[in-house]
Amino acid sequence: MENINERRLRPVFDNLELGNNKKAIQEADKVLKKNPNIQCARALKALALLRLGRSEEGVKLERELIAEKPCDVSTLQVLTFFYRETDELDKICTLYNNAVSVCPGNEELMSHLFMSYVRINDYKQQQTSAMQLYKFRPKNPYYFWAVMSIVLQAQRGPDSGDKDKAKVLLSLAQRMVDKLIQSDKLEAEQEVELYLSILKYQQKFKEALEFYDGPLCKRLYPGAPISIKIELLRNLKQYEDLWELLKKFLLEEHDRWDYYQELISTSFALEATKSDNDSESFIKQCSDFIKHIIEIDAKVRGPRLAILELHRTMREKGLTTANDLLGDYNELMINYYKTFGDRICCTSDLKLFLEYMDADKRPGFAATLLHECGISATTLPESKTQMQKHICALQISRICGSHATLSTDHLSALFTALSLHYEHGVGAFGQNLLSTDIGPSDPYALLAVNVMYDISLRTQSSERLVEALCLLNYLLSNSPSNFHAKLLCLQIYHILGCGTGAQNMLQSLDVKHIQLDSMGYLHTAHLPIEGIPSIAHQVYETTVKFFQSSQKDTLEYLAMSYKFGSFSKLEEFMKFRERLSNSFHSALNLVELQLLEIISCSGNAKQNITAIKNLSIKHDEDKIQWDKLSDNRDLAVMIRWDPAFPYTDEHGKVVEPEGMKDKIKKSEKESFVQDMELLQIRSALVRIISAMVEIIIGVSANDQDLPQEKVQYNYKILKILKTHWDEIFTRLAKVNYQPTSNIYLVNLLPSRIHLLLKLPYQNFVNVLIDFVLNLWNGAKVVDEISKDLIKLIKELGTNLCKNISDHNAQADLFWNRRSIQANIVGIVEILSFCTFIVSIYYEKFLGASQQVQAKKGKKKDTKQNQNGVVSSETLSDTEKANILSQVLKELKITMTDCDKALDTWKQPVMTTSLVKTLSAMSLDPNVDTIVNNTFKENHSTVVKDLKQILKDKIKMANK
Repeated sequence: MENINERRLRPVFDNLELGNNKKAIQEADKVLKKNPNIQCARALKALALLRLGRSEEGVKLERELIAEKPCDVSTLQVLTFFYRETDELDKICTLYNNAVSVCPGNEELMSHLFMSYVRINDYKQQQTSAMQLYKFRPKNPYYFWAVMSIVLQAQRGPDSGDKDKAKVLLSLAQRMVDKLIQSDKLEAEQEVELYLSILKYQQKFKEALEFYDGPLCKRLYPGAPISIKIELLRNLKQYEDLWELLKKFLLEEHDRWDYYQELISTSFALEATKSDNDSESFIKQCSDFIKHIIEIDAKVRGPRLAILELHRTMREKGLTTANDLLGDYNELMINYYKTFGDRICCTSDLKLFLEYMDADKRPGFAATLLHECGISATTLPESKTQMQKHICALQISRICGSHATLSTDHLSALFTALSLHYEHGVGAFGQNLLSTDIGPSDPYALLAVNVMYDISLRTQSSERLVEALCLLNYLLSNSPSNFHAKLLCLQIYHILGCGTGAQNMLQSLDVKHIQLDSMGYLHTAHLPIEGIPSIAHQVYETTVKFFQSSQKDTLEYLAMSYKFGSFSKLEEFMKFRERLSNSFHSALNLVELQLLEIISCSGNAKQNITAIKNLSIKHDEDKIQWDKLSDNRDLAVMIRWDPAFPYTDEHGKVVEPEGMKDKIKKSEKESFVQDMELLQIRSALVRIISAMVEIIIGVSANDQDLPQEKVQYNYKILKILKTHWDEIFTRLAKVNYQPTSNIYLVNLLPSRIHLLLKLPYQNFVNVLIDFVLNLWNGAKVVDEISKDLIKLIKELGTNLCKNISDHNAQADLFWNRRSIQANIVGIVEILSFCTFIVSIYYEKFLGASQQVQAKKGKKKDTKQNQNGVVSSETLSDTEKANILSQVLKELKITMTDCDKALDTWKQPVMTTSLVKTLSAMSLDPNVDTIVNNTFKENHSTVVKDLKQILKDKIKMANK
């Protein structure tokens, strides 16, 4: 019978998988017509109805099924999908609990019950259900499900903060495993690994070490990582054993940098604990051992880096014998360059130790490297190896601050030289490469682009920056997979306010999955001020969908970890899930998407109210957990060769550059704090708009009137949100954040909050809230407030027109484009929000007044306030509609003027001098056309999108 039903239901399953939900319902109805009692068919129909948006019908079917307590596996699985899509994971637990009560002893149902508790992180119930499962089917995996559930209670459960309770739980987990060990029932390496973890959590390092070295561990877990033993020996302070162990493994693996670091720290620990009778220093033994490895394997980097690390550590600890024991630090660095300068990693290796070189010796060191590579101002590399050494020397030179002391003319000459070196490298060493290869001479061009940004910043002109864009595009025509060049292009396009160009670069980077979180900030953070909502909407939607799907997918990762006994991965997946759930990037993208949806609304009041309801905004609840927001940005994704250490300028003054490690960290932290404030404003704005809409629902008799308590509640919430809105801006005024430094090309772009604060968001929203509250309350003062609102609307329109005329008058239309564009986009956004609210209120009050007149005929329109109290001091619905009509009239006039002004906005075009400069270089002549067309396309897209928004809002205001 089951096979027959499965065959009948196959078309339903197939259509659901293909997304043909209507067809799936039809197929389900066919099956149910013949046999209305097939539970799986009803469950499939409920799921199809849910996916079609007919959730009420789907929920009704689901409730009927739950009342029957189904225990058919197929039905249960379909209902599980139903609850996953409605985000009601706790109901899956109830579902399987009922099934187990109907079919006790069913192993499959009991394991599904356990997994349902995994999805809601109910560790206590996990333990209970796992033990019940083990008693019914005594298998090791089920037993260790219970053990792991106890461990999680200790680490993440409600009692995890209580050290005593956590200790008791971990002790219980250990005893449970001890019981199996005594019975010789351990079977898998995952079980051994979990036992070692339990001992480490309790800091029973001695027991853990004995078990690690014991026969059971060797038999079941022969591949146990040596890092476990290293950690245990370190914690037990058994330094002599650790010393011997590290030497043994380094003799086998000469290039293990992590082992060398451990060996050096161990040698200092032994030195601190040795007695006076010990003849030889452990530090000298460490030095001799590393030198011995260099002698037997001179081509590996690990031991040579270890010598530098040992030298650095000795000097850090105040030991004056470092030079006598190891040699001169500068000479060691130069020798490292001589040996490994032809490797791409040499620059990053040397940068690790440059910080510990005497400041007055760094310029000489950089000059020595340039001399050592054998290339002068008049010579070119003869081999790929020599070229790579030259590149490394140039990168180190910039890191040491050499470029920062050059004049603008010298920087221009340096750019020309770097461009020529790049051209030579492409011709001599970059031929016949695969499309996925990065050209060997590409770093020349990347350095040149950084130099051109330096010049642009000094001259406050975009000409050199656009030239750099052309060079990068030429580089990408030769090396299409060079992501460093694409990231620099992305950054420059955003600096110049060219969202379309940035979007093209992002698409070529093929950013997807977790990169949307770690790298998305480079792009999406700037989209709202670039005036391309048609593109921005797609980007936000893709990002938000990723976070929504990852919430469900990561739960399955947890379930699969239990299923396959990968207990070590559970903690990783849980941390991963937490970081995604609390991602700042996720919260900001969701809020920006909601605001964009509101801006895009262009229907009547009923349609717009439905649209905002579909956004599921909780105006009375702040869903963002501010104290848990996680900064998941990959801040090292863009390669950096900027001055990282203090240097002496041409006037003999010591300069501490913004590229210093502590300054970069401070800037990164400040950037996140400022973006958090930005999110506070944007999130509050979404909730305020939602609250203003909630208040008006129920005015017309066509709506289901809200209970008076709910009306009062929404009215109160809006007043609270107004107070919250003022508090945000008051706090910002006190703190007075400054934009983060833009002195280097790869620095984080300043937060949008600074551009936002230049616009009258605070005052405008406050006046709009006062207008709405008094309008709803029927207060006579609303007439005066409407005049204030109209005045602000006029000022916004004047501001937009002035921004465009001022920008048109500038000689360089590229340089200030970003800030000008941000003002224009912000003004259009404010006007859109205002039109959205006022048009809804107008239609609602106009409809209400017409209904009153229809009911009462020629009777005078009743005047009552929000409490339903009739008073001559309150406005009638007709009077309210008239006031709203005046505001809409001004909005229409202002937006019409803005629409006309946008037509006059000049498009940025390359200057004749820049075109001549590019022609003089040996770049592909099509490159300047490509870049120029990108800016042209961006300008037309911005104007088109903004005009479309204004056109839609003018239509809404045309009452």
